Amino acid sequence: MSKVKPLTRSLPFLRPYGGRLLFAFACLTIAALAALAMPVSIRLVVDHGFSGENVQTLDIYFIALLVLSLIYALSSSLRYYTVMWIGERVVADIRSAVYEHVIKMDPAFFEVTKSGEVLSRLTTDTTLVQSVVGAGVSIALRSSFIVAGSLIMLFVTSSRLSMLLFGLLPLVVLPVWFYGKKVRKLSRETQDRVADSSGIAGEVLNAIHIVQAFTMESLQSRRFSDAVERSFQAARQRLSVGALLSGLIVLTAFSAIVIVLWTGARFVIDGSISAGTLVQFLFYATLVAGSTSALGEVWSDVQRAAGAMERLMGILDQRPAITSSGETRPFPAAGKNHLVLENVGFSYPSRPGQLALDGFSLDITPGETLALVGPSGAGKSTVFQLLLRFYDPRSGSIRLDDVDIRVADLGKLRKRIGIVPQQTVLFAGSVMENIRFGNPQATDEEVVIAAKAAHADQFIGQLPRGYQALLGEKGARLSGGQQQRIAIARAVLKDPPILLLDEATSSLDAESESLLQQALQELMVKRTVIVIAHRLATVKKVDRIIVMDKGRMVDSGTHDSLTAKEGIYARLAELQFD
Repeated sequence: MSKVKPLTRSLPFLRPYGGRLLFAFACLTIAALAALAMPVSIRLVVDHGFSGENVQTLDIYFIALLVLSLIYALSSSLRYYTVMWIGERVVADIRSAVYEHVIKMDPAFFEVTKSGEVLSRLTTDTTLVQSVVGAGVSIALRSSFIVAGSLIMLFVTSSRLSMLLFGLLPLVVLPVWFYGKKVRKLSRETQDRVADSSGIAGEVLNAIHIVQAFTMESLQSRRFSDAVERSFQAARQRLSVGALLSGLIVLTAFSAIVIVLWTGARFVIDGSISAGTLVQFLFYATLVAGSTSALGEVWSDVQRAAGAMERLMGILDQRPAITSSGETRPFPAAGKNHLVLENVGFSYPSRPGQLALDGFSLDITPGETLALVGPSGAGKSTVFQLLLRFYDPRSGSIRLDDVDIRVADLGKLRKRIGIVPQQTVLFAGSVMENIRFGNPQATDEEVVIAAKAAHADQFIGQLPRGYQALLGEKGARLSGGQQQRIAIARAVLKDPPILLLDEATSSLDAESESLLQQALQELMVKRTVIVIAHRLATVKKVDRIIVMDKGRMVDSGTHDSLTAKEGIYARLAELQFD
């Protein structure tokens, strides 16, 4: 049972459908009883129905067979539909649960897990589970009932022949026991290879422009073909073992029947049993052999599904490192969005020996517009990551209105913060849907107002369907500057008291940037704004500039005061302006 133990993890998903399970069980019982009653009717026909005096009796026996067939057909159909419905429903619930869990995982999870691998778990693995929870369970339950009932009826029919059959039973069971573990191991390896190929495909398709720009199509095609070939070879091994297992089961099962039938024929000759009894025993033995063969085939699928369920549950068992604490502390109702970073130390999980922030402290007053400036790797983006609590600092603290964000409600914290990332992220839906991502409850009029504030309304109006125009995957139908203005409109619609701008105007032309700077100046009036600036021309008018290097604050001041010093900012300004 340890081999299929992972499938028991599906039981919580089955509980809501207990009523349907009972109905399916009732249909299964009726169908099994009808099937088991048929050989008895056949025995009666053989023993008593072929004499001239029993014509009416013969009719009754055949009518009984017809009625049993109708009962079996109806109950089997209802059982099949119900079990398949439960299988589809349960797998849909598992797929939704895994997806809902994955999108709540912290960034550290995605540092070590490829998105293509997750997609493979959501598609390929859930399909394997579906094949077992649906059709597999249906076949397994039916076969198990038939085997159990037939074995009982075999003893009732002829105990001597049954003992002989049971003596031969290990010939059927041993191959299943011996090869089952190997099938499961090969099934898991097959699914891992499929996940590898999915990971490669997802990675390349997400960077298709770069692949084509560097003319790497052939190389990436070979990478994917090699991964697919490894997947095929693993599947071939699994199929070879599975075919051998299935063949051995059929051979041993029917060999046992032939031996039993030969012995039974000798019993009929010496008068120990009637011909009808031997026929009845043969029918039950055939039911046992056929159902055992079906169980053997299902067992291979069960092994594969157990491996798939183990991987799915492996994802569900992982817990995000960043969650709301058990007893969250609310932000004060009259809070002014005062941010304080005190002696913060942090290194990314994938680079534990490299400090991204080292004793970093910063006091951001409410309503202040502040810029973070410094060379690449100085820790500017890390500050944004920590403010949004994608990670927690290794040392020190971050407080918002005197509440440590580690004990605050995670959702409420992030609702207070809006962000316009440097790498714009748009979805394949319409313009309206992409902007409304900032506030799902916003009206169409509010969306249009936000677009106008971001100076996006004009180009949106020129699209074929305006605000209903579909943007394509990752906003592929828009230019970089247009994508960024959609992202800014999204942040405007969210209307957060704290706004994070990661070089929000970097993809705009000079005229658009000028218009957008005016809009941003208006938006900054009642907000605390933190800007990551690579182009120093965009931060000349901020209240304060923080100069960072190697995770530390090395200087602060205004543009004029910093350019007057001999420091990093002055050197950067000289490189850009001169």
